[in-house]
Amino acid sequence: MKVSNVTVRRRLFIVLILAGVSFVALCIRLGYVQLWLGEELANKAEDSWRRDIPYMAKRGEIVDRNGVQLAYNVSAPTVYAIPVQIKDHQATAAALAPLLDMSEETILKKIKTKSMIVKLGPGGRKMTLDKAEQIRGLGLQGIVVAEDNKRFYPYGNLAAHVLGFTGIDNQGLTGIEAKYDKELSGIKGSVSFLADAAGRNIPNSTETYNGPKDGLTMQLTIDKQIQTVMERELDQAMMKLQPDGLIAIAMDPKTGEILGMASRPTYEPDKYREVPTEVYNRNLPIWMTYEPGSTFKIITLAAALEENKVDLKNERFFDPGAIEVGGARLRCWKKGGHGSQTFLEVVENSCNPGFVTLGNRLGKEKLFAYIKNFGFGTKTGIDIGGEENGILFKLNQVGPVELATTAFGQGVSVTPIQQITAVSAAINGGTLYKPHVAKAWINPETGATVETVEPEAVRRVISEETSKEVREALESVVAKGTGRNAFIDGYRVGGKTGTAQKVINGRYSPNEHIVSFIGFAPADDPQIIIYVAVDNPQGIQFGGVVAAPIVRNMMEDSLSILGIPQREKQIDRIYKYGETPIVTVPNLVGKTVSDIYEDMNMNFNLTSAGSGKTVIRQAPAAGARVERGSTIRIYLGDDDNISHSH
Repeated sequence: MKVSNVTVRRRLFIVLILAGVSFVALCIRLGYVQLWLGEELANKAEDSWRRDIPYMAKRGEIVDRNGVQLAYNVSAPTVYAIPVQIKDHQATAAALAPLLDMSEETILKKIKTKSMIVKLGPGGRKMTLDKAEQIRGLGLQGIVVAEDNKRFYPYGNLAAHVLGFTGIDNQGLTGIEAKYDKELSGIKGSVSFLADAAGRNIPNSTETYNGPKDGLTMQLTIDKQIQTVMERELDQAMMKLQPDGLIAIAMDPKTGEILGMASRPTYEPDKYREVPTEVYNRNLPIWMTYEPGSTFKIITLAAALEENKVDLKNERFFDPGAIEVGGARLRCWKKGGHGSQTFLEVVENSCNPGFVTLGNRLGKEKLFAYIKNFGFGTKTGIDIGGEENGILFKLNQVGPVELATTAFGQGVSVTPIQQITAVSAAINGGTLYKPHVAKAWINPETGATVETVEPEAVRRVISEETSKEVREALESVVAKGTGRNAFIDGYRVGGKTGTAQKVINGRYSPNEHIVSFIGFAPADDPQIIIYVAVDNPQGIQFGGVVAAPIVRNMMEDSLSILGIPQREKQIDRIYKYGETPIVTVPNLVGKTVSDIYEDMNMNFNLTSAGSGKTVIRQAPAAGARVERGSTIRIYLGDDDNISHSH
């Protein structure tokens, strides 16, 4: 069919219109891409060309409460390869192998990969500065030595379970290194450059350095000096007692701040691979659960006093050596019993039948309400991972026997951190605090404090008046009762012993015990509390004999470290047969030798130096407290040479 010219022109016009519309649309699209999307597409293209060599942030330091470094970083560069930039793979591998302590085959496999950037591990990770400089000196194309660092713990096993350790990539794995990994890690940086698909640098492009943001410095509540004293005493106890394990915690009872925490067995964070997993994974002071024994009696005492169920000084109790409860005969630790005694003496003597009586007066509802209120049966919330709950009887399972045994610390299971936290509440005025090891976060560049961790009061458990009575009773335990081996002359020390049979395969072991002591000072204003538990010591297994001296040694040094002055109105210690009394050194300056021998009793031995008839100086000085039978050295001269500085 013949097509008319009009139709042809119409069709051409339509084609032209469509072509015009298409052209306009294309121009609009090109304009949109060029003007509106140009920057976005350029950035995407640049991103596809960009290669990053990471620069790790410095992990935040960990310091003690006084700023002493407990964990910090040392430079340890890491080697990277950019495979496409390496021209002679064989020669490169041969040059690197001896320095990286890796085989040529292993290096070749890594540098021939299709990856843009590869880390030459393990030999090229966390290197010494000397090796890093040697590799830089080789000038190998496609090989980059990037800044990196590794963790260093300058004091070996000091506070190892508290600090924990980091992995090869500086990630926290245990302890507070893991708990506060985010705050300590910081944000890594990088050096960026542009490369084509073959890995060649794009001409006229520049490198970009994005600096890392270092992690925050973490200040702990731990006192390095107190921690050192605790570690020393535990080491000595391990050698002397050869126990299965040791636990020690020191705390400020008024804030919940942990001043020291240690256990045995232990390890060095830098060498954690050299010990069994359970050694570094189990922080015993917060993980281990066991029956506490008589240290738990403090809670029963506090509850009975708060509920006005006992008058310690004016009410008497007769202990025949055992008490019948629900068909069971519960014995006192002293064969034959303590006889007639006040309830204060019940506390001093740690008399089981007396505490069973207090538990019965309270009843199971009241006693277990106080136990839970003091924090037993639940985690304290301390900011270290791995804490356990402990175990309490369910109230519907508590019969007369369970009530009785709970009252003197048997049948319940606690953790050391629960024990010291609860006793702190009993003696600090009656407030339960959440224990913690983080004190503050500090900006490493400016030194400014970013955040301070304030003490967190959980709840009030007893009144201030009751807490004062508990302190006084426990001070009497140390001066007159089972805790005499924790007595420190010149300070008012309170405390309580504990001796508990270990449960092995569901049965009480007749020969294995966990012995413990918890002590605090000064008794009129507690500023430090220390708990020590010894797992199955060899030889004598009594808390007052084994654990109390350890606490005394830790306490004596810690009081000096904290600058806590001596107190007045200390209860005089009662000395039993075989114990050496403490006596006061008299003032001998100005006296003649004949006067001294005429007036002085037989509490001391004398040695003299110098010539003359008059004592011009003495050591120890007048007023010092020493064991009876100690030697006083006197210096003789003329009256004009008398020293009045004594």
